[in-house]
Amino acid sequence: MVKFVECTNCHTTLQLPHGAQSIRCVVCHAVITGTTGPRRRTRLLAYMNTYLPLTVGRTPLAASQTIQPPSAFGRKRALIIGITYKKTKNELKGCINDAKCMKYLLVNRFKFPQDSVLMLTEEERDPYRIPTKHNIRMAMHWLMQGVQAGDSLVFHYSGHGLQQRNYTLDEIDGYDETLCPLDFKTQGMIVDDELNATLVRPLPRGAKLHAIVDACHSGTMLDLPFFCRMDRYGRYIWEDHRPLSGVWKGTSGGEVISFSGCDDHQKSADTDSLSKVISTGAMTFSFIQAIERGQGTTYGSILNAIRSFIRSSDSDLGSNIVTSLLTMLITGGSAGFGMRQEPQLTANEPFDVYTRKFSL
Repeated sequence: MVKFVECTNCHTTLQLPHGAQSIRCVVCHAVITGTTGPRRRTRLLAYMNTYLPLTVGRTPLAASQTIQPPSAFGRKRALIIGITYKKTKNELKGCINDAKCMKYLLVNRFKFPQDSVLMLTEEERDPYRIPTKHNIRMAMHWLMQGVQAGDSLVFHYSGHGLQQRNYTLDEIDGYDETLCPLDFKTQGMIVDDELNATLVRPLPRGAKLHAIVDACHSGTMLDLPFFCRMDRYGRYIWEDHRPLSGVWKGTSGGEVISFSGCDDHQKSADTDSLSKVISTGAMTFSFIQAIERGQGTTYGSILNAIRSFIRSSDSDLGSNIVTSLLTMLITGGSAGFGMRQEPQLTANEPFDVYTRKFSL
């Protein structure tokens, strides 16, 4: 049974490794003892210890009916989140389509097992799979549960992203990036510091995580230490984004690479004007197109292909009128969005983007 404890110093929720008696907090580095953990048990902590792995039904089920990661090394596991914020002034049109398309890509192209792909959208009947802040946190812990060398994880998010002022000197531009859960107006946003502490820092040597974040202000959404600054000709340098505060934002030996929809100061397009035909996020659509068109051999080729799809106003995407219209919308044609977005690549360590093979 997975056990979670709360840091007595900063109150971060931590997953206690099986058989371990203590764990060092990834945020403040305090040592927490599992057997003599804090007397203060939050509802969140109690829920996690009771119900993880995430239950499939509306009530807790038997262990045989829960979402269990495969037991062997080399496991593939994915968390996919799509939020449209229906019937609000923040409504988006393409995010659930993004989630469905990404799941199809992972299962059919990259052979992720169906039962190892957890999808959170507003269409889900299971209340634990609605993309609230609480459920997204639970799902991220599920994604990282028992991760070990040889595992390949994917985190995909399509929805709103925002920024808020940072006062801890761990952001180059002075702002934290945030994800907006379905209930963000009442429960608050998920800050990049939490994403980094939950998804990045615990990743062990030999494991890898790919993040695809289709949201506004998403350039450094995982707070990874290195940022690939690429120009329109494909020339690039790695910028060092390690914080002045000295807080470590890398992994525990694993590999994390993130594709994001735009730079931190930019917005990502949602193709809502085409909702009667098809609606997707520009970045997710372009990422999938790059893979399906054979342009996904290296990380550099993927990033260039994504940027080309979004930038070019005369992309030849074939005779399909749907993709042609969609291309016009996301690349600044007469029905375009009037905005510029440049997808970005960040990583826990710099590498040659044109020789490193892309694989999930």
